[in-house]
Amino acid sequence: KRNDDLRAHQVAELEQLIELSELETGRGANQIGTLQRPGETRWSSHYDSVCSLIKLYKPTFLVLKDIANTKGPGTIPATRAKAAGAVKLMMKFEFVFIMHVMKELMGITNLLCKKLQQKSQDIVNAMDDVATTKRLIQNLRDHGWNKLISDVTQFCNKQGIKVPNMASSYADYVRGAEVTVEHHYRYDIFMVAVDQQAHELNCRFSEQATELLTLCTSLDPTDSFTKLKIDDVCSLASKFYPADFSEQERDTLRQQLQHYELDVPTNPSFQNLTTIAELCRRLAETGKSDDYYLID
Repeated sequence: KRNDDLRAHQVAELEQLIELSELETGRGANQIGTLQRPGETRWSSHYDSVCSLIKLYKPTFLVLKDIANTKGPGTIPATRAKAAGAVKLMMKFEFVFIMHVMKELMGITNLLCKKLQQKSQDIVNAMDDVATTKRLIQNLRDHGWNKLISDVTQFCNKQGIKVPNMASSYADYVRGAEVTVEHHYRYDIFMVAVDQQAHELNCRFSEQATELLTLCTSLDPTDSFTKLKIDDVCSLASKFYPADFSEQERDTLRQQLQHYELDVPTNPSFQNLTTIAELCRRLAETGKSDDYYLID
């Protein structure tokens, strides 16, 4: 029922926009959609939900308004109250502003999140995505404000939402000082959100952790051991496991790896492996774990 109402309001809005020449017409254009429901664990589904709400903002607002104003048998007061609260919220500049900030940040991190959610992960490419995500977040912080506030202002004007005077005073009760409205939105909301996202990425993917994950891929058996690099495996042992390998064992490890590189990748028993766990099991099954005991 709600989707039918949403489509009806969307049809009316599309017809109005086409009349105003704001939308192109043609095959595949202006298709009717529905709001995306965010999944419980998929970050990308939340990004899709934000994008969907921005796209269907007015139809969604009208449906919520209908729910809030509908009285009589079958209506639930609590649902009407929630809808009324959402209607008030959607007409506030701050709500629209935060929604657009979320869209920008989620758009930047979306590729990395999808990569990390894949069952079969290419760690090297994932680490590349970490690096580009960090750079894009920094670029958003340094250069993204003007475009963001322009997009938000344009959106609010289109939806009939009042845009505050950015140069007017804003009472900062936390700091006990008076700042401009622009300062509040730029530094207290936008910058804080961007910095928190950057901090989370840096905590989860520090330079040391990124290097560790990258070096670990040198043992990955996928694609016929194409990622195998003797120097990387030796660096992994010396940098991250110095207490587990004596100097003599590190020399022996390199010698074993030289044999391993010529033996295992071309051995029929080690074809089509996809994980390091499978590789270790196969080494044990074939007895080669005795030859390559420092690798196993």
